[in-house]
Amino acid sequence: MGLLMESRCVRCRRLKTKLFLKGERCFSTRCPLSKPKQTRGRSKSRSSRRMSQYGLQLQEKQKLRFKYGVAERQFRHYYERAEKMAGVTGEELLRLLELRLDNVIWRLGWASSRKQARQLVAHGHFLVDSRRAWTPSMLVSERQQVELRPKSKDVSVIKENLDSSSKQAVPEWIETDAKLLKAAIRRLPEKEELDMETNIALIIEHYSRK
Repeated sequence: MGLLMESRCVRCRRLKTKLFLKGERCFSTRCPLSKPKQTRGRSKSRSSRRMSQYGLQLQEKQKLRFKYGVAERQFRHYYERAEKMAGVTGEELLRLLELRLDNVIWRLGWASSRKQARQLVAHGHFLVDSRRAWTPSMLVSERQQVELRPKSKDVSVIKENLDSSSKQAVPEWIETDAKLLKAAIRRLPEKEELDMETNIALIIEHYSRK
């Protein structure tokens, strides 16, 4: 993802939603969005202004893009690819994002956040079908296997993640072997397993504008 010269918390506050960009820290009461709202002078009048339809569309797209850590050009590429697929465009877009290797690593609990998962993949700590993978944006498919490299099991950050994620629920579309630190894509994520909190219709409208 391109260089962003701003705090991750600033992005969450601006979009008025938790993007969970800091992993476990986002569940802390220290998170600004966890604190009660305060109204002060002009800020109240500004926040009460009605946002335009284009602004709503843009905001929803940015939420999803930042959540998965995808650059604008790459996000548009996912949309254009989803548009050509046989299924519903919005669902296919979310499915493509879920099948990114960095997201799968995060879903498995092998990384504390998607950002950390990208770093670990870029450092070559994981294998896909017994081959070393270096690309976080790699899309995994059905029956492909993902595993932690034997030499990476002693990396302190990964060991901490494995210890803290022992009770983490793994999506049903991923089959995992916690002892061998291996996983396989059992099937593609179904509609109910996608991030339906996102108003995907607004994103489709955004890209459908002429």
